Order: sequence, then structure tokens, then C-alpha cells
Amino acid sequence: MRLALIQTNPTVGDLDANAACLARWARQAKDAGAELAVFPELSLCGYPPKDLLLQPAFIRACARAAKRLGEEHSAGITIVFGTPLPVGEAPADQSAAPRIANALLAYRDGQLLAYYDKRLLPTYDVFDEDRYFTPGDRPVIIDVSGVRVGLSVCEDLWHGKDAGFSHHYDGVRDPVGDLCKPPNGSPGAHVIINPSASPFVLGKGQRQRDLLAHHARERGVYVCAVNQVGGNDELIFDGHAAAFSPRGDLVAAGPGFAEAMTLVNVGRPKISPTRLDPSALSGGDEKPVPDPLLSADRDELLFRALTLGIRDYARKTGFKSAVLGLSGGIDSAVTAVLAAAALGPGNVLGASMPGRYSSQGSITDARLLADALGVRLLSLPIDGPVSALEGVLKDAFAGREPDLTEENLQSRVRGTLLMGLSNKFGHLLLTTGNKSELAVGYCTLYGDMNGGLAVLSDITKELVYSLAGWMNRHPERLGIPGLKAAPIPIASITKPPSAELRPNQTDQDSLPPYPILDDILSRIVERRQSPKQVVSETGYDPAVVKKVARLIDVAEYKRKQAPIGLKVTGVAFGFGRRMPIAQGYRPEREIESR
Repeated sequence: MRLALIQTNPTVGDLDANAACLARWARQAKDAGAELAVFPELSLCGYPPKDLLLQPAFIRACARAAKRLGEEHSAGITIVFGTPLPVGEAPADQSAAPRIANALLAYRDGQLLAYYDKRLLPTYDVFDEDRYFTPGDRPVIIDVSGVRVGLSVCEDLWHGKDAGFSHHYDGVRDPVGDLCKPPNGSPGAHVIINPSASPFVLGKGQRQRDLLAHHARERGVYVCAVNQVGGNDELIFDGHAAAFSPRGDLVAAGPGFAEAMTLVNVGRPKISPTRLDPSALSGGDEKPVPDPLLSADRDELLFRALTLGIRDYARKTGFKSAVLGLSGGIDSAVTAVLAAAALGPGNVLGASMPGRYSSQGSITDARLLADALGVRLLSLPIDGPVSALEGVLKDAFAGREPDLTEENLQSRVRGTLLMGLSNKFGHLLLTTGNKSELAVGYCTLYGDMNGGLAVLSDITKELVYSLAGWMNRHPERLGIPGLKAAPIPIASITKPPSAELRPNQTDQDSLPPYPILDDILSRIVERRQSPKQVVSETGYDPAVVKKVARLIDVAEYKRKQAPIGLKVTGVAFGFGRRMPIAQGYRPEREIESR
């Protein structure tokens, strides 16, 4: 049987456009000789639909669109796609939200063959499926040209193990086991398909590939997975469809970060076995193929994820261009390269906003970067408006020495100018701060935090440096027209990081060196270690760890007001990390003072 794994890029809630996309790919799959076309989880409405699922009218619209798609676009081919589906009796009150399932529908020749409700509902990190869905309670196997195809959805295969939350399903029946050995004693599946909407996270790809191969090898079946692609708000989906043979070999693999169709020939049964093993199937793709996901460099994956996140956020919210401040530093330089790659250099505007403490080198570096990328650069000096604000506040501040207040005025003038450019010309304002700064509050509300999208908010300073180095080593892979050499000036990489808001300022005046800071942040934020455990395992100065832990807590109010940021790690600041602002838990006090 020839199977098509089709990774699509839906816009959440745009049912007509998403259905048209599925129909177009279904035709292409049929023309390619596929007997079965499989689309991602909730591919009709897009993932994650969030509280759209609480609107009864939206659920009814999804049901109508699903029926129309299945009946009109399944001639001569079996199609399987995801949609929210009402469960049980409809509520008498039309304004009441019905119970719904995260469902797969299977159609062929205009007829509904079967439906399957996702059984394991992730509720951790960015996932909140218990809020919306009712879990399924039965395995579903369909017949496609004599091949028994078991239906599953995303977490049904992962059990949370790809994210480290396998305990969430203790005591729950195994959906994969039920497909391979149905509880009613009927023959098991020859092939398990797994449509998913699994967000991209650095390092998760290896874990997911290992799990897919394990299921295939352990059960003696083909396992074929197809993931959503594209950016939806904070989340980025990378595609990378994969098919594993019953021996656990990768026999088909789709590309990353682009819509695509991956064809795989799965074996037909020699007999109708009740006990499956690899020898029970024949005639499929058995030759291992290279894996574009695992062979890619980490920085290249990061680059492709972030550019896709920028491009799709702009496209799906109606922006065609972007603006950002270019300070001559490493963060704004990396953000500018990403923006130029995502939107095209002609659609990116940079603003150099020198102040009284800006070095000439920083001004020069901003110009060199803009020239290399081919983006337009405006020079908007801030001394005038900053002096005017200081004059207005002079009497109110009489008798008080200059402090952080005056530094923040400079940042807020820059933020106001950038918002002015955004408002006047309709540009999306990109915020350039990184995860390290956001974690400890090394940023200014209504200043450098202004913006519509925080591109680097899940990228630590060390990752920013690594990504910048990769960009300079591989300018030909950036896809920027006219770029012929390393785009980021070497001085932007080598000079000590500085906000340049007071004389001779550097970040390390108030922060530990970034390698140490980023390690502490990774342990506390992503690995959820206590400050005491960090000190115990690393030997870092307890005073430094205590300071960083406290800074993380007190900066929560800033992060709640930050623009949304693109998620690429296991724990990003945003709706996947829900910490209170007004709270009195002080874990750093457990560290014994010296």
C-alpha cells in the first residue's frame, strides 16, 4: 500500500483555507498513486485552537467543514484528517459548549469509514487538552486495500516520554498496545499512523524518533507519523514526517519547516495474522534512509525554526514588514538576520538610535550590518527627547542623584520611537532581548521590551552567540538575496555586551558571566532545580545563585507584560510556565550563607 504523509501549515480557525489546502494535497496524493493520505492532528482547524474550542458555533463550523471535505475530496483515495468532533448528545442550549474529542476522521469515496478520538490528552507545558477534550476509550483500525491501519494521535504514542511527563498516564491503557492486540480479540494493525501537532523543541527530535522506532520494532508494525508544520503564535511546528519499518528502520522521512508530502510503501500482509511480526508483512519500503532531522546542525535547526516563526506570525496576523532597533550589539544583529531571512531584506527597517553613551563602534557596527543584509537603516538620535524628559522631571527629581530611572528614560525613548515607526508604517515591531535578560529582568518595561514579537526570548545569550557564529560561517544557507559574506560584524560578537545607558557600562557589572548565568537559568527554569541543588551540583558561589534565583522571581511581573516569544526549548517564558507574581516562596533562603 502506498501511503502519503502530508505535513500542512494551517492557520488556526481559517477553516475554508485549511480545507482547501487539505483538498489540494489529497488530489496530489491520489495523482502520486497513494491509496491513503494522512494529515496532521486537528489539521482542519489548526493547532492549538485554544478557547475557540469553547465556542459552540466554532465546533459546528468545524463539523460542517469536515463533512464537506470528506464527502467531496476523497474519491479514489482514503483520507485521514484531524478535527474537533462533538461527543455524545448535543446540549439543549445552543449557546452551551458541547463535549468534544480531538478526533480523526477517515473518509473514502465520499463515505465516512470511521472516527477515532484521541485517548491520551497532554496537560503540561503548553498543552491544556484536559480543559477542552473528552478522551476516547476505544482503538480504531480501518482497512485500506487489505492493510489494517491503526489510528492514533500524537500523545497516544508519546505517553509524555518525549517531554519527560510519562507519569501523567499511570494506570491508563496503552493505545498502541490496543491497536496491535485489540481487546476484542480481532486481528491487530499492520500499520500505525500517528498524526500530530508536536511543537518544535531543541533536542526533542531524537527522543521522538527513538520512541517511534521502539514502537515499530517492539510491535512488529510500520509506524508512520506526520506532524504539523508552521508557526502559530508562540509555537513552531517542524514537520519532519517519518515512517519506520517493523524492524525499527527509518524508511521514509519528510523535510523540516515546510509543507511537503512524503510517500512510503508499507508492506501488505502475506496472511491475515493475529500475531504480528516483521515476517508477516512484505513488499514495503525496507531500505533505511537518512534522517534530515537528526543530521541537521543544532544552530541550523534553530535558525530555520525562528525564521519560520517570524514569517508565519507576520503572515497570519497580516503584517508584511518589520522594524527593529539596531544597537550594534549581538542580539539585535541576530534578530535582524532572522528578520531579513524570514521576510526579505526589503521588508525590514532598522533604526539606529544613538544616545549620549553610545560608542562610535556600535553605531558603525549597526551600519555595517544593515549594509550587509540590504536592509534600510534610519538614524534617530535620542539625546534631544531624553534631555526634554529630564527637563520636565527636573523639579520633581530635585535633591535625588541620577540612577536607574535616567537609564530607563533612554530605553523608553527608544521604545517610543520604534512604536511610532510601527504605527505609522504598519511594521511588526520585533523585540530583540534574549532569554537570559528576560529571566533576570535585565530589560525595561515600555522601553526595549516594546514590540509585537519577541524573537529571542527563549534563546539564552550563549545560544545567541552560537547562532551568530553559525550565521557568519554559512551565509549561503540564510537565503538572503545579495548576501555574499558573513553578515554580522565581528565586533558585535567579540565586544563585551552592554546596554550603553551609562559610562563604561557592561552587562557583567550586575550579572555573572553569561556561561555561568545561563547554566543557572537552565537548571532553575528548565530543569526545575532548587537553588540549593544548583549550588550542590555546580559549586557556584551561593551568593551568585541566590541573587539569580531572586532576580528570576522578581522579574515575573515584567515577563507577564512582555510580547509573546517564539518557543524553542522545553520551558519557555510564556503560557507554558505559569508562575504567580505576588508570592512569598523564597527557595534561595535554603542556601546556607557563608
